[in-house]
Amino acid sequence: MCPRCGAKTLFAAPAGLAEECASCGLDFLTLERGGRFVGVLTMLLALVLIFAALGVDEWLRPPLWASLAFWAPVTVGTVIGALRLYKTIWIYHSYQGSEE
Repeated sequence: MCPRCGAKTLFAAPAGLAEECASCGLDFLTLERGGRFVGVLTMLLALVLIFAALGVDEWLRPPLWASLAFWAPVTVGTVIGALRLYKTIWIYHSYQGSEE
């Protein structure tokens, strides 16, 4: 949601920000100035997911196809969800800082 008007125009792709709000014209790209931490976030998430997958594999010993069928969508969904959350928090934080 746009921090200025509340319209659901913040993302143009699953994890990609829109250039500007379609309703009020707020430029999101100028607010995303510190997005370099996204790579670190993704690596930390990958590490957590790898350890979780290894733990589940050790505990349950599922067949390879079941592991792939489970962990592929879990990984994609977790990464996209975390990126959306991080970018939303960053945009809102930047907008509040530029507003004052």
